[in-house]
Amino acid sequence: MSKIALGNESLVGSLTPSNKKSYKLTNRIQEGKIPLYSVVFNFLDARFFNYFVSAGGNGINLYKCLEDGGISLLQSYTDDDKEESFYTISWACGVEGNPFVAAGGVKGIIRVINVNDKMVHKTLVGHGDSVNEIKTHPMKPQLVLSASKDESVRLWNVETGICILIFAGTAGHRYEVVSVDFHPHDEHRFVSCGMDATIKIWSMKEFWTYVDKSFTWKDDPSKFPTKYVQFPVFTASVHTNYVDCNRWFGDYILSKSVEDEILLWEPILKENSPGEGTSDVLLRYPIPNCNLWFIKFSCDLSLNYLSIGNQKGKIYVWDLKSCPPVLVTLLSHSLSKSVIRQTAMSSNGNTILAASEDGTIWRWDAVAKVAESL
Repeated sequence: MSKIALGNESLVGSLTPSNKKSYKLTNRIQEGKIPLYSVVFNFLDARFFNYFVSAGGNGINLYKCLEDGGISLLQSYTDDDKEESFYTISWACGVEGNPFVAAGGVKGIIRVINVNDKMVHKTLVGHGDSVNEIKTHPMKPQLVLSASKDESVRLWNVETGICILIFAGTAGHRYEVVSVDFHPHDEHRFVSCGMDATIKIWSMKEFWTYVDKSFTWKDDPSKFPTKYVQFPVFTASVHTNYVDCNRWFGDYILSKSVEDEILLWEPILKENSPGEGTSDVLLRYPIPNCNLWFIKFSCDLSLNYLSIGNQKGKIYVWDLKSCPPVLVTLLSHSLSKSVIRQTAMSSNGNTILAASEDGTIWRWDAVAKVAESL
């Protein structure tokens, strides 16, 4: 377990907006009365940067953001299981470049849908409880991680349907795993966090032969020699309560608990001592009225900005390149009163989407950047 580094005072951001970037509400669509838990832009393929998917209940919808502020519904998928409630969705990609979306939720099953033919490509079965988050490998988009209530993280090959690695056991999470994120540059590393108040960094380097094997495996996927990984390379406790969202920021980590703030901190791993090290908390981004669990933040592709909703229906946009932290703007609307479970920022940060518990998707666009593409 890492220790908090002493003698370093973290800097807290001011809640006075700088208004260095302004947004206006350009659209809102009501999908229904079912809570929406996830909304995600496509960052994998530049042809589809203005496409996004939403998930809630047993439905998944695919949209395109239009330049005039419009939102065009392109596809809808309804799961055969009426009891399914999707909590998370992620874009992925087949080996031939076909766009996929992978969705999971209360049933613990992951549906991989081929967007081109609107069919289920694979159904990934293995988790013993709900799937809370799915993330796609930025360099190998056939690989996805799933974080589950069953206290495990699984690595899957969505092309072949194989469960490659399971991260759980001796030094794994002791409660629901709520969020995962692949390292942006180190293809072997990812971070996970959960309701046990810990954040863990895992390495797949030692087991990468299993990843390679998953692409060439010809036998039944259930016969694949899935490997258990029981020891992370680092465990941190920078929060004292549930941690429900984490994201790499270079080699630093952004993490959020139910304590009305997001932290930026540095994991300092101790050489030759796996699992040990220190955690240096550098910056704090206050988020008022954000003490419910399962409220997730998002960033633009270049990690210039971070946006997050709260339980009052407001959205805070922070500048990630400023120190101390600068609040860019606070977005609110008289009709937005429900919990915003997740935001999605477009690749350049000029569009912000918000998935609301009342079934609404809100679209905000940067005022001075209207002429620019998403």
